[in-house]
Amino acid sequence: MPLSRLVPLAFRFALRELRGGLTGFYVFLACIALGTAAIGGVNAVSKSVTDGIDQEGQVILGGDLRFELVHRTASDEERAFLNSLGDVAVSADMRSMARLEDQSDQSLVELKAVDGAYPLYGELLTEPALPRDALFAPKDGVYGAAAQQILLDRLNLEIGDSVRLGTTTFQIRAVIEREPDAVSDGFAFAPRLLVSLDGLDASGLVQPGSLVEYVYKIRTPQGTTPADLTAIAERAHNEFPAAGWSIRDRGRAAPSLSANIERFAQFLTLVGLTALVTGGVGVANAVRAFLDSKRTVIATFKCLGAPGGFVTLVYLIQILAIALIGIAVGLVFASAMPWIAAWALADYVPLPANQGLYPGALGLATVFALVTTLAFAILPLGRARDIAATDLFRDQTFDGEHRPRLLYLAAALALIAILVALAIGASYDRRIAAIFLAGIAFSFAVLRVVSLLVQALAKRAPRVRSTSLRLAIGNIHRPGALTPSVVLSLGLGLTLLVSLALIDGNLRRQIAGNLPERAPNFFFVDIQNNIISDFTDLVTKTAGPGGVLQRVPMLRSRIVALNGQDVATMELPAEGQWVLRGDRGITYSRDVPENSTLVDGEWWPEDYSGEPLVSFSAEEAGEIGLTIGDTVTINVLGRNITARIANLRQVQWESLSINFVMVFSPNTFAGAPHAWLATLTMPDATTAKEADILREVTQAFPAVTSVRVKDAIDLVNDLIGQLATAIRAAAAVALIASVLVLGGALAAGNRARVHDAVVLKMLGATRKMLIGAFSLEYLILGAATAVFALLAGGVAAWFVITRIMNLPWEMLPGVAGGTLATALVLTVGFGLAGTWRVLGQKAAPVLRNL
Repeated sequence: MPLSRLVPLAFRFALRELRGGLTGFYVFLACIALGTAAIGGVNAVSKSVTDGIDQEGQVILGGDLRFELVHRTASDEERAFLNSLGDVAVSADMRSMARLEDQSDQSLVELKAVDGAYPLYGELLTEPALPRDALFAPKDGVYGAAAQQILLDRLNLEIGDSVRLGTTTFQIRAVIEREPDAVSDGFAFAPRLLVSLDGLDASGLVQPGSLVEYVYKIRTPQGTTPADLTAIAERAHNEFPAAGWSIRDRGRAAPSLSANIERFAQFLTLVGLTALVTGGVGVANAVRAFLDSKRTVIATFKCLGAPGGFVTLVYLIQILAIALIGIAVGLVFASAMPWIAAWALADYVPLPANQGLYPGALGLATVFALVTTLAFAILPLGRARDIAATDLFRDQTFDGEHRPRLLYLAAALALIAILVALAIGASYDRRIAAIFLAGIAFSFAVLRVVSLLVQALAKRAPRVRSTSLRLAIGNIHRPGALTPSVVLSLGLGLTLLVSLALIDGNLRRQIAGNLPERAPNFFFVDIQNNIISDFTDLVTKTAGPGGVLQRVPMLRSRIVALNGQDVATMELPAEGQWVLRGDRGITYSRDVPENSTLVDGEWWPEDYSGEPLVSFSAEEAGEIGLTIGDTVTINVLGRNITARIANLRQVQWESLSINFVMVFSPNTFAGAPHAWLATLTMPDATTAKEADILREVTQAFPAVTSVRVKDAIDLVNDLIGQLATAIRAAAAVALIASVLVLGGALAAGNRARVHDAVVLKMLGATRKMLIGAFSLEYLILGAATAVFALLAGGVAAWFVITRIMNLPWEMLPGVAGGTLATALVLTVGFGLAGTWRVLGQKAAPVLRNL
């Protein structure tokens, strides 16, 4: 029959068979819909946020261009250049301590001082809504301020109450509801407090060497193109090579946020792909069960002369039609995800979102789902094509020794290769995507080996007296056993959850348990040279004999060149880019700093006076390709300084003590204004003692920023908890897919269970005996899967914690117990739910069809 007639005829037969409904394909539909919704939804949300950042770039950045300077304001020449570009709004950012007027309490704040032009784009929303003069201008000698509600809650304040910053009193006149450029300012460790530049000057907080960042936002004339903005940035670097300013334009309003969203979206996409691939096992089970139910129809087709290709085409059309239904359901949920995410995250993250339909994201999910369906359905179809009609009439299922021809094996491998190429090509970091996919492939292979090993052990197990246990062991290794399906479907999801739970648990144990034991109690920032002696005396006296105060000079700098090459033109590994991103704290020292070990090179003499030298952290130097003898050029206070690397240090970052990537020889910054950084360690300090020290320091030195390390650790712990919750929720998608596949696999094996149960009952087996046999079978399979998940997930977590994060690791008994319980509940619960229906079957109808 020519192809032109064969295909329409196959469509007619396929559509006729589909009239019988979707019985047996509900797991198939759920797996496809789940994977499609996960991949499409994640990419749609990512696209909506990144598009929102691009479209709202001016509002998010606060201008068309943003120039940042640390420690200093722009010089007259620099300011004249900035003024020539368009309208300029100036702001200053720093951290400080806000205190109640009676000095009874205080809080760290993210202080932002703005001028009269702020904001150039967007709108500052406050409650009540006040004009700028009413919000910030002094009234009766008291400046105004706007604060986030969290600060008012923390200090038990209301609108109209006052706080002190430095030496000046500020009245809280409004609550900040929306700060248009908050996202571009980066992550905030404390509540925002908004004041005027005049108010900041009056506070006395800004001193030579203070850790303050001045931001100049430019609104360029209408019609300025992205190319024009790039040219302006290049011109600024060329005309002021020693300025040391960081420049961003509206096209890069929040680069770190965009990059982090893309990274997180990649992870969630890979998790969704894991769910889809795991669901592929369910697809294969469903297709096999469906074809098994149609074996007499297929045999009839073949007896009437239908070629094998026609049979394959009829059922391929049906499978694709059902897959398209599942994809459509998944796409509906994926399309709604940008709106759902914007609503759910509105109170937590001020993400600029551009809700709408994203054909690219939905199309990618559709392609993933179709390729996955074909990849897992092609082998059962190929097996049905080649089995003779007489075998179909005789055999119970397709689980015999029949193997599909090489053409179908090659097609399945080609489809899997396409799936891998799509996943890697669509990823933000292709190396991580490749590693992730290799891990999935390895896990599938190992899970297959585990299932074979379990079957081999069951086959060689000694004969036991218990009839139920003997039947359970026999069911594990018999032809057509559920062992491969159960281990494969449940193992991958459990392994992913175990690894994430162990990583999260070890991080929390390290941060909440071990770190506070080694970390100092306080960090003190912006201690000026003229008060360092008085500060030391006060803290030493207040802390008592058990307190250890460590202090070092500190400046802020930006790396501008390595070995004479501009860092902006260099391509460096992702793991080392953080060293070059933004400003770095630096110091100088005559001796090797505490918590550091010299691993290469020699330290400079105490009276060294030669060319500037620098000691670099060994790990970070390796990441960006630096070694002893290389040069590093930094910009400090508007001057470029080039230093040669004299030695490399191993730094114990996990101690949370004072550590720096770069430590310079003392002569490098001779005469440069700078502040001091100090830590106070009191191993036996109580909460009341810490409160006394915080109050004494804040009252005596209002310009010094005091950070209680326990508060910072609690904040980090909360952030890790929120991130872990999001990741576990994503990983739960893979577990849900595993559960669906498990349920489908057990349902697919129910027809064989019906025959077994009927025959055994005819031979005298009781319902109690059969329930016991099936329960023991599911217990053994669940326990074997749990053991594998613990081993594989434990190894993965150990590698991440010890080799990537360089932290101590331990196996957590709670995770082990939870994994075992989850595996047993799922396998036994689903197994017995299906078995109970099997045991209620009447014997006569089954025996007539044997």
